[in-house]
Amino acid sequence: MVNPKTTADPAGLLDPALDDLGVTLHDGGGTLRVWSQAADSVELVVFDEGDLDWSIAAEPLQRQARGVWQIDTELLRPGTRYAVRVAGSTAAGNMFNPQTLLIEPYSKGLVSGGFADWRSVAVDTTFDWGGVRKPRVPLDRTVLYEGHVKGMTKRHPGVPAHLHGTYAGLAHPAMIEHFLDLGVTTIELLPIHAFASEPRLLQLGLCNYWGYNSLNFFSPHAEYATEAARREGPDAVLREVKGMVKLLHEAGLEVVLDVVYNHTAEEGIGGPRTSLRGLDNRAYYRQTEDGAYIDVTGCGNSLNTSTDAAARLVLDSLRYWADEVQVDGFRFDLAVTLGRDADHTFTPEHPLLRAIIDDPVLADVKKIAEPWDVGMGGWQTGNMGQGWMEWNDRYRDRVRNFWLSDIDYARRASTAPVGIGGFATRLAGSSNTFSAERGPLAGVNFVTAHDGFTLRDLVSYDVKHNLGNGEQGRDGADTNRSFNHGTEGPTDDEWILATRRKAMRNLLGTLLLSAGVPMLTAGDEFGRSQRGNNNAYCHDSALTWLPWQHAPWQEDLYAHARRLLQVRRDNPALRPIRFARPDEAIPSASVMEWYDEHGDTMSGERWTNPAHRTLQYVAASTPETEAFNRILLVVHGNESPIDVTLPDVPGVTRYVSLWTSAEEVPSEPGSVHVPGGIVPMAATSMHLFRAE
Repeated sequence: MVNPKTTADPAGLLDPALDDLGVTLHDGGGTLRVWSQAADSVELVVFDEGDLDWSIAAEPLQRQARGVWQIDTELLRPGTRYAVRVAGSTAAGNMFNPQTLLIEPYSKGLVSGGFADWRSVAVDTTFDWGGVRKPRVPLDRTVLYEGHVKGMTKRHPGVPAHLHGTYAGLAHPAMIEHFLDLGVTTIELLPIHAFASEPRLLQLGLCNYWGYNSLNFFSPHAEYATEAARREGPDAVLREVKGMVKLLHEAGLEVVLDVVYNHTAEEGIGGPRTSLRGLDNRAYYRQTEDGAYIDVTGCGNSLNTSTDAAARLVLDSLRYWADEVQVDGFRFDLAVTLGRDADHTFTPEHPLLRAIIDDPVLADVKKIAEPWDVGMGGWQTGNMGQGWMEWNDRYRDRVRNFWLSDIDYARRASTAPVGIGGFATRLAGSSNTFSAERGPLAGVNFVTAHDGFTLRDLVSYDVKHNLGNGEQGRDGADTNRSFNHGTEGPTDDEWILATRRKAMRNLLGTLLLSAGVPMLTAGDEFGRSQRGNNNAYCHDSALTWLPWQHAPWQEDLYAHARRLLQVRRDNPALRPIRFARPDEAIPSASVMEWYDEHGDTMSGERWTNPAHRTLQYVAASTPETEAFNRILLVVHGNESPIDVTLPDVPGVTRYVSLWTSAEEVPSEPGSVHVPGGIVPMAATSMHLFRAE
């Protein structure tokens, strides 16, 4: 067992006895190594390629050191369909059944068919990368674009029909053109590990569309491959995934995978027994002494990463995808679960978390934590430690409040509930969440994600509309900090529609002009809707597939997103690498100054007074790898227009307009204003200038 009270312990977690688990192919056959500490016997079962219910051979594995079982056999060749059977005592919380055919946890391919359960496949992993290397986009220039392999491509008219919804379709020139034209750098894909839909959903005629229900941590999800690749088999599916990565890399785009290691598709006790439960239930899943599962994920089971075998399974999977498949990073779903020790308490010094940071194979990949789970002490935003990036839910909530729920409140109470101070902290990189050592780039800023309202729905609905999920509206978040601006859902009222469009521009502007790493949700750049469903995980339909035919207002919104990403690239003052320290003789990060609507330095009362929600923010970058740059961002958070006096900043002789949210169609940048000059600010609007 790993000692959870200590820091990362490679001598335990990386014991060579646990090396090379799974199938290793060689001339004349292959070797299979499987871990099960509590088993009495482990058996390899090989199947006829044309009939997955018909076994053609069964051979026993031999026990090795530290719970590893091994066999060398001529039966294992590229394309071999196989499973494992495990026998042992069912005491102490184990669930062995020598008749159950199990997925081998390290298998690189899976198939199913007929009445058969899943079968593992020995896969030939060779691939010609042609010298293509990872883009290695610096964090300060990274813009994440979170999307679904199928959803992004299913309806794209520029992608050939036979590539719709596929890995190959995602790397088609039409998709690459969109990513590059928009200006994102890093495509973050919802889970592509092999997954299954829960029986409950299938009974309702639904499915697990998002994929947060992993069957196996090494095999790609075959249903996202083209029909031709699926017919050819798992080798071809893996080649298609690698081909996608290669083509995106050639275009300078990174690939980050959303990975689900916190639980598996085996659900709670009584759920499917497909792999880990039948191999060594007690070691792989968190349990009480009497065998009841400790569920900190809300999905029925929680992987027990306080054991070496479970932690090593996660680490080896990450290494495989980062090295063999050449992905550029990972977003860890419910990452806090991975950092819980043998007492089920989270610690940022958990051996697995430290090993992920310290592992040389993973040294250059992006590591993004969803820093919470649903267990005790599960909310850990800001606490993941050095080397981790984190989804910043504090940012999400404050930005939504400022532009939406605060405005809703002010309409009913004549003034907003809070001032602009908390919003400004988020705009400047959340220094109250991330330490000076970690800096603003530890935070992944987002306003929306796959989970929750889309950007358009956020400004169009006060409440969720999830009846189509089959749970009588019980699922999905109830607190959304959204605002429908006067009418729930669709409307023909042009004033409401115009106000909603401006609210979307303000939310996009805040996201893409804030310090930190921004994450844009696919489709938000042109205002897609899910008709108020804030938990559309079970809909594989036009509700969740991106629409690529757009109304004029959607084209205008896209133009705003594109412009904002351009000005972010062009102005390093918007992308500070570190927090500035006032005691530094030579600052090493963007220096920030704050002014009120009169151009005067912000007073303490102005920060907190709900009646004063206007702010001028000057950031001056310090030359490191880019030229000196200074910007002025004006934020006005009330529904009454106001005249703003631009601040008189030493060294600034003029302000050049770059972007404003007040315009339906972004005008060309370039209008010039002088310090002390008056700029009219429309109700609830933003205006960005380059200070020269």
